[in-house]
Order: sequence, then C-alpha cells, then structure tokens
Amino acid sequence: MTRRTQLELARDLDKVLFSAEQIAARVRELGEQVAQDYADRPPLLVGILCGCFPFLADLVRSIDLPLRVDFMGLSSYGDDTASSGVVRTTKDLERSIEGEHVLVVEDIVDTGLTMRYLLDNLRTRRPASLEVCALLHKPGPQALPVRYVGFPCPDAFVVGYGLDYAGRYRNLPMIGSLRSHAR
Repeated sequence: MTRRTQLELARDLDKVLFSAEQIAARVRELGEQVAQDYADRPPLLVGILCGCFPFLADLVRSIDLPLRVDFMGLSSYGDDTASSGVVRTTKDLERSIEGEHVLVVEDIVDTGLTMRYLLDNLRTRRPASLEVCALLHKPGPQALPVRYVGFPCPDAFVVGYGLDYAGRYRNLPMIGSLRSHAR
C-alpha cells in the first residue's frame, strides 16, 4: 500500500460535512454540558474503539471534572460500508461498572444495532446510570436514547476524525462523505 498524506486522503471526500473548527467547538460544548450534568457524580466514560479515540480524547479535556475512562471494542462493519448485522465484542472493559455513572462515547450511531447490543450488555452489569454521547447521529428507525449528540449526520458513508473505511481516513481532522470510487 502506498503512503498517502492527509491532503491526498481528503481528496477522496465528496464533501466536507464538518470542519475541524466546527468539530472542536461542538466537542467543547458537549464537554461543558457533560460537566454540568455530572457535577455531583463523577462519570466513567466508556469509549467504543476504534472510532471514538479522537473524539474521546478531545471530550475528556473539555470536561472539568474528575472522571475515569475505559474502553470497549465492538465491530459490526469489518471492512465494508454496511453493517454485517452481527455485533462482535473485540475488547471488554477492564473493571466492573456496577454502581458507576457510565457515559458511553461513540463516534457514530447509525443503524442502532451496535448501540442496542452494547446498552443491553452494559445494563446487565448494573451501572447507577447509563447514557450515550455520540459525535454523529444518523436519523432513522433506531430510536435509541442518545443524550448528547454532536451533529445530526446525513445518510452518507462518512470518514475522518476517527471514522474510517477499511482502517483508513481516521486521521483526517474533518468529517466528510467518502466518494464511491474511494471504496
């Protein structure tokens, strides 16, 4: 595979949906809201790998509270642009969440399949509270409770700022729709 710069990768975008500046401003707003809402109960942020890592890193720096972070890995896409319909756990939490105020941090809630699976799984572990913070949320039939949403997302395959296609494009500072020829 040839090495491609961010500029070359960005040329594969059909359209930039959210600029780096828009993302940074919205993540700060989300962090401030989380800090207000969790002021009396330090949260445990559970980042969903791999796509959440830029969002989670920026979000935790915007939350002026004591907090803890853990990670889970889930997969339903593989290297495709559509969900396989099967959710697979690739990494579990390091410790118990019983009695914790858990805030799941996800890059995108799309079909709702992965998030529904995750929330059902986490509820069995008896957290004190369980909420979701998603950078992007696609409208649709998923009807999932997403308390904090960065941006509504159009019905397009998006990459950048942690979101990928076959492991690529995560390092783009913006989010955009991927041209079909790039898939």
